[in-house]
This record gives sequence, structure tokens and C-alpha cells, in this order.
Amino acid sequence: MSLQKKLQSKPASAKLFQKGYPLVEMEAVANPGVLKEEGEIFTLTDSKGAFLGTGYYGKQNKGIGWILTFKKGESIDQPFFDKKMMEAADYRSSMLKSEDTTAFRLFNGEGDGIGGLTIDYFEGYCLINWYSKGIYAFKDQVLAALQKAIRPKGIYQKKRFDEKGQYIEEDDFVAGEEAPYPLLVKENGEKFAVYLNEGAMVGVFLDQRDVRKAIRDAYSKDKTVLNMFSYTGAFSVFAALGGASKTVSVDVANRSLPKTIEQFSINGIDHEAQEIIVEDVFKYFKYAAKKEKIYDLVILDPPSFAKSKKHTFSAAKDYKNLLKDTISLTARNGVIVASTNASNVSDEKFKGFIDQAFKESNAKYSILENYKLPKDFRTSPQYKQGNYLKVYFIKVTAK
Repeated sequence: MSLQKKLQSKPASAKLFQKGYPLVEMEAVANPGVLKEEGEIFTLTDSKGAFLGTGYYGKQNKGIGWILTFKKGESIDQPFFDKKMMEAADYRSSMLKSEDTTAFRLFNGEGDGIGGLTIDYFEGYCLINWYSKGIYAFKDQVLAALQKAIRPKGIYQKKRFDEKGQYIEEDDFVAGEEAPYPLLVKENGEKFAVYLNEGAMVGVFLDQRDVRKAIRDAYSKDKTVLNMFSYTGAFSVFAALGGASKTVSVDVANRSLPKTIEQFSINGIDHEAQEIIVEDVFKYFKYAAKKEKIYDLVILDPPSFAKSKKHTFSAAKDYKNLLKDTISLTARNGVIVASTNASNVSDEKFKGFIDQAFKESNAKYSILENYKLPKDFRTSPQYKQGNYLKVYFIKVTAK
């Protein structure tokens, strides 16, 4: 590591940093050119030279680095990483002891004090996500801190910092013993098969845990359930376990079929009694409308951005129209689970999409409940974009 660089905040941004805003964006600083090598530690000052924070240079789509400490004189060394990791483990101590849920977020970026780094826990194994070359420069310190804090059976990693900010394909096993293939984990007593060394995705999105539980416990009994953008069918599994009369899972990816069959099977559900459709969701909407199909519960959880042969979907532009298609397939008094993980769509904007979609569909609705990130996905109150998940359970009261 080279000597600390002096980075100067523009006057308009200094107030944000003084309040604890952790992300350093290119347009917030007057002299970004002083930063040469990702992983460099810098001191951030205001225009008069007063200390604002100490951070690291690491390029990701959100910015050029993260503040690691707002305390003057605090060193970014092994004890710093040890302390952050221990605090994160202590915060989740009850989850680390749970036999009912053995898959959760152990370290959540800036929410736990180190932006650009997340660590997920799977039945004793840990999976590190590095979001820039800058944070990856601290790999040895992070690994040592993790070993000290919880002594995982094995450690895997995903490097998510190629030129386009995508996952770098390689062997992801790092240390310890290799996990079973698949590794079976539990969530609220139910099972998931995860694959820690099989590309960018492991098979389940941990941030939807509370939503899946609600679907199982309160919304599925004797209902027909449509799960759009179903991935490996996690919502469908919980709906079936909650007593759904039938689930229909739709996703364009070929792998969704064997993966969804596997998730049903390990939970003792006959997958042949369910419907799993590999098809472009937009095409299925047209087909279902033509056939006048109606469902009691529709789960709509698209990626924030998706591209298929015929469609490009962006949550910020297209969610309202997707919701209109969904309303047309939902029974009167049925429920839509509208979800987005798009950090560029605020809660107010998302509620606006819901309201517009119903107005344009000449339908009425009531919001039954809503969910944000679960407790283990700790966020920074100063960095609202980090609390990206928005999920609304919407009852279609008239149409």
C-alpha cells in the first residue's frame, strides 16, 4: 500500500460526508486524479483541509471508493478489520446459533462499516463478494478477520469487478474444506440446495427471507400461485409448503427447470403436481391473458435490469406496465406481491408505480403490508440507497 493520498471534497458534498455519508462519488471530489491504484488509502478533507474521513480507492458502478472511518487517527490495519468483523458476527450471534435458519448475510457492506464487501453464511461456509479491485486489495486482512471471528468450515468468493462490473468466472473456492455439492441449508425450517462454486449465483436470494415466510404462513393456503421471474422457484416452494393448491413458476433461463425441480424435491413436494415453465415472462403474460388465466396470488420480483432476445426490462422505466399485466391476471380479492431490488427506485416512486398501474387498469387496491431488507442485511441510515429492497403485498379489491 502506498502512502495516504489527500482527497479533497467539493464544498457542496462536504456536509454529506460530515453527516456520515460513506460513498465517495467522482463528482463529489475536486481532485480525483490523485488516486492512481485501487486499494490505496486516502484521507478526505474539506476545501479548507479539515478532516472528513479515511477511505479506500475502489471503482464500482456506484462510485470511486468508500469511507471506512470518520474518526481522525484511526488506522486501516488488521485490528480495524478484526473489529468490524467481530462486531458483525456479534450483531448476528442469534442467527449463528440458529438451527432453523442456516443461511443469512453475515457482513453487509457499508451497513457493517466496509462498503464494497459482503459475506453470506451458508451452514458453516462463507461466501465473500468483492465489488471492486480496491476492496480485493484487502483480501488477506478480510480473510484473517473472518477466520478469527467465526472460524468457518470453508470460504468461497465471487469477484464482481470485471470491466462491466460483472462476475469474473473462475474457481471460487478459497480456503478450508470444500462444501458438499449441493450444500443443503435451512430457512425458517425449510430446505434450499445451494451451489457455492457454480458461477455468479448460488441458488437463493437471502434478502427475501421474510417475504417467503409471509407467503408460506399467511397467503398461500388453497390458493393458485403464479411466480414470475421465478429463478430457482424459492417463492413457489414456500407457497407449496404453505398449502397452495397449485404453483406456476415462469423464468426464461433453461437452468430454472432442473433447479426448481430440485428445490421442490428436497422439501418433499411432488414437482409434477406443480407447473414449471421455461419461457420469456413477457411472452407468458400475453399467453395467460389470451387464455384468460386468473391466479389468487401473483409474485412479481423482476431483476432491476434484464435482457432477453426480444425484451429489455428496466425497473425504473417498465415496472408500472409489468404491474398492469399482473393486475389483469389476478383474481378479485387476490393478492399481488410486488417487489423490486432497484436502488434507483425510491419507496415513493415504487408506490407511485403501484398507484398508476391500478388507475390505468381501472382497478382498486389496498396495501396489506410491506417489507424491507431483513435484520441481517444491516444498512447505514446515512446511505439510504443501501436499503434497496421494497416489497408490497397488494390486495386487488375491485377490477
